[in-house]
Amino acid sequence: MNNKPVFNIEEVNKIIRHRRSQFVAQFKENDPIEDSIIKELLENANWAPTHKLTQPWHYMVFSGEGLKKLADYQSNLYKERSEKTGVFKEAVYTKLKENPLKASHVIAIGMKRDLRANLPEMEEIAAVAMSVQNMYLTASARGLAAYWSTGAPTFWPEAKPFFGLGEEDMLMGFFFIAKPVSDGWPEGKRTPISDKVTWVKE
Repeated sequence: MNNKPVFNIEEVNKIIRHRRSQFVAQFKENDPIEDSIIKELLENANWAPTHKLTQPWHYMVFSGEGLKKLADYQSNLYKERSEKTGVFKEAVYTKLKENPLKASHVIAIGMKRDLRANLPEMEEIAAVAMSVQNMYLTASARGLAAYWSTGAPTFWPEAKPFFGLGEEDMLMGFFFIAKPVSDGWPEGKRTPISDKVTWVKE
């Protein structure tokens, strides 16, 4: 067993309580983040809690020309689906076509099931969410702008193969990340934790 690490609780509290979402309007375009920093986010994501060490997270990273590939794929798929449903919204199509190009990197978030582990799906979803939180915290610590999107094609089953996922797996959204256009930092808002906790002492 290794020696217990020494942690700085003040810094831990600070990064957790000052993690923020920043969206494409706050992104600095055409100034990509170094891949080494993205790899740091992914390495920290890999250390999320995971029951039976299934490590169900599966990430696909889009950057450079890959961002255009993602944008073209999801916007074209939206158009194909719209032809079947008869509902097409130009604003949705434009958003799918343009938003990925405003990011430095877009990370598709997947949950790959290990059915042999016989774990409830909820546990695997929670593990991936904690993995994403590790990326979120690292991005904030680096002063980067990032957010987790669950827009289309997150809930389109036919999109799974494009992101390396099988039928039993789950696409859980996209982590957009870029340098921020401003040095400012969003203000956080939370209601008191005392409103959300029940203590049972007797």
